[in-house]
Amino acid sequence: MRKENLTTEQRNPASAKLDQMSALEIVSTMNREDARVPRAIRRVLPQIAEAVDLIAERLANGGRLFYVGTGTSGRIGALDASECPPTFGTNPCMVQFLIAGGEAALVHATEASEDSAELGRKDMASRRPTSKDVIVGIAASGSTPYTIAALELARKKGAATVAISCNRNSEISNHADVAIEVEVGPEVLTGSSRLKSGTAQKLICNMLSTGAMARMGYVYSNLMVNLHLINRKLVDRGVRILQDVTGAEREVAEATLEKAGMRLPVAIVMLNANTNKAEATRRLRKTKGSVRLAIENS
Repeated sequence: MRKENLTTEQRNPASAKLDQMSALEIVSTMNREDARVPRAIRRVLPQIAEAVDLIAERLANGGRLFYVGTGTSGRIGALDASECPPTFGTNPCMVQFLIAGGEAALVHATEASEDSAELGRKDMASRRPTSKDVIVGIAASGSTPYTIAALELARKKGAATVAISCNRNSEISNHADVAIEVEVGPEVLTGSSRLKSGTAQKLICNMLSTGAMARMGYVYSNLMVNLHLINRKLVDRGVRILQDVTGAEREVAEATLEKAGMRLPVAIVMLNANTNKAEATRRLRKTKGSVRLAIENS
């Protein structure tokens, strides 16, 4: 598909007089357009759910999740990957990102590198993808050579692939086991995919990581029970979470956390399963970190 035919590249009639609008008119127009994003995502929820299950399955079996993209798409993938360890207590190797131009592209535009299929293959090959892994390619246009090449190489190595694009019948969808095509329409600022397209990509990445971690038992109820309690604020949050899920008094919660080596999942299992640190640790190891299963199963 030619670039000018892509929805993300077309002009938006609603913002044709953008440079003549007042500040209130600009933000009102943007707000109306942004409201289209969740409606567009609602239409592809089955595909997103399929991707969540695929990711959870691969990660639960020792695989890795890689987000791949360029420009805004790459930065959104990097953001989601970097937030997984503090949110879910995951090893940084579990969820990773590849962005055209490397980490320098997170703060400096290196958009020229997005045209390099060779670079996409090279960067992906450096991570040595296997059949245990899943690769999520993010491209608003759906035609980015770097991202498509990375998906192609990973697929040849047996990795599962997911594509997120903002145009129907995207080229990148042809290289994915699960294709998520969320049509958000033309941008308020023509071609600026950091706007509605970027918002859609961020919301979908939120769903992929949060959904997969929830399916794997890395959360308990709707609580972040795998927090690393590394500062005063997080220790206080950990104590409050422990009180919430166990009904313990604060003094008991604090003492149990100390006994658990400041590991919140261990403390939760200790109190809710009425067991000691060693047994709680054994249960969590047996259930691959699932707090709920560790409490329910001896």
